[in-house]
Amino acid sequence: MTLIRAWGAMLAFAIALVVGAAPATAETRFVFANESPYDTMDPHAAFDVGRVAVRLNLYDGLYRWLDNPPVLHPWLAESHTVSPDGLTYTFKLRKGAKFHDGAEVIAEDVRYSIERILALKKGAASLLGTMVAPNTTKAIDKSTVQFTLTKPAAIFLAVVPEIHVVNAALLKKNEKDNDWGAAWLTGNDAGSGSYMLTRYDPAVGFIAKRFPGHFMPWGQKFIDEIEFRHVKEDNTRVLGMIKGDYQGTGGYLPIDQIKRMREAPAVKIVEQESMRIMMFQVNNQRAPMTDVHVRRAINYAFDYDGFNKDILAGSVERNPTPIPNNMWGVPKDVKGYSYNVDKAKQELAQAKAKVDRPLTIGYLNGFSQTEQAATVMANGLRKVGIESKLVSDLWPAMVEKMKKSETSPDMIVYWISTYYADPHNWIGEMFHSGQWGTFKASSFYKNPKVDDLLDTALKSSDKKVREKAYQDAARIVVDDAAGVWIYNTKYFGPWAKNLDGIRFSPIGNGQEMRWVYYAK
Repeated sequence: MTLIRAWGAMLAFAIALVVGAAPATAETRFVFANESPYDTMDPHAAFDVGRVAVRLNLYDGLYRWLDNPPVLHPWLAESHTVSPDGLTYTFKLRKGAKFHDGAEVIAEDVRYSIERILALKKGAASLLGTMVAPNTTKAIDKSTVQFTLTKPAAIFLAVVPEIHVVNAALLKKNEKDNDWGAAWLTGNDAGSGSYMLTRYDPAVGFIAKRFPGHFMPWGQKFIDEIEFRHVKEDNTRVLGMIKGDYQGTGGYLPIDQIKRMREAPAVKIVEQESMRIMMFQVNNQRAPMTDVHVRRAINYAFDYDGFNKDILAGSVERNPTPIPNNMWGVPKDVKGYSYNVDKAKQELAQAKAKVDRPLTIGYLNGFSQTEQAATVMANGLRKVGIESKLVSDLWPAMVEKMKKSETSPDMIVYWISTYYADPHNWIGEMFHSGQWGTFKASSFYKNPKVDDLLDTALKSSDKKVREKAYQDAARIVVDDAAGVWIYNTKYFGPWAKNLDGIRFSPIGNGQEMRWVYYAK
């Protein structure tokens, strides 16, 4: 029987979640209220922070990013070697790692996992497919897997954690019409992670119990059962934290809500420096945004200080480029755009394209900061003489829209989070034309010089060469006004006061639960 139950059972499950009922067998339990829905349990179908809890808690990769600043640690692999030409990466798997059904994790599972990612063309495929071709990965023996890259890629090891390893034999048993088990894995579990799926409802969320057989030794204290629940409204999540219904929620809430929780006796706020930049992606392929002067006018129309200092009470730092201020490769000489209605009007006067229709500004349901930023943008545009229309969607629906310039809004505000600690995570994936079709590249920007610079940075193993290439690319992208860059944020993570062991990393936003326990 699959984990997507008959409708009656699912209804009972949903009711139980709403009232906060917990299975009687659970010794300790944790509930996380998430802004985004969990529309799939397939680790290869999503590549975003909104649904990262599935990947971090139910699945393992060869390596894993931990802590802040992020450090890459061996995980399912115990070591690796790289050939002199930088094309061949060979990983030795640790012995004894098990999937949730008791099967041993072997090299064939890793090979199958990368082939599945590339075949499905979802999730991290847009990134990994630029480095690894289908049918080039080999299981040399039971504990040795070898990747041969299509070209040297300085970031390959950094993105290896995104190859979440699935149980090949289990998925093959559940394939239907050569779908790589995709229909089955949407609501089931084929992982080896610290927790194993017990219940799933796409309208509610998922529950998982601790996997005692995980290869990483458990501490003396741990949480037996975790639940990640979709709770769309900020106020509902905050009230639930204050009342103790939830023990954790997202760390990027409006500042007034953070203040409410600071004053709550059962809540603590964990503050960490982040590398999560907020920006508007501007659809460069749709007129009138095809005109650089229109794009510059849009940049001058946004009130950065009003948003960052007044609405967000100075809890963020202005970030004028597509690379976080605290990441190497950022050009420190670039000051970016400032709020200036007169300059915006001057740019519009130079534009050949006419803004003769309302521009659509997209924001995300459940993320009130995006609505606030969209409103600030709309107000600024109105002063410049440009009308606009605000549109919103849940994150998974917006991701689908952002795959094509024809369906993506004229501009959309969201965050670019840290998936790996390298400038390519931001500027490379956002502004290389080869990345079109992904949510990160929804600006649909194309500049051959920028493509060349980003290719140079990706191929070189010399950090100085890479740094200069990223700096030069960022200068061009900012001058082209390819997007609107607002801030680099701090993480203000609300957690139950009696939780300990929280290990925040910008990669995953502290949602890996295997380290967490109740102190008393």
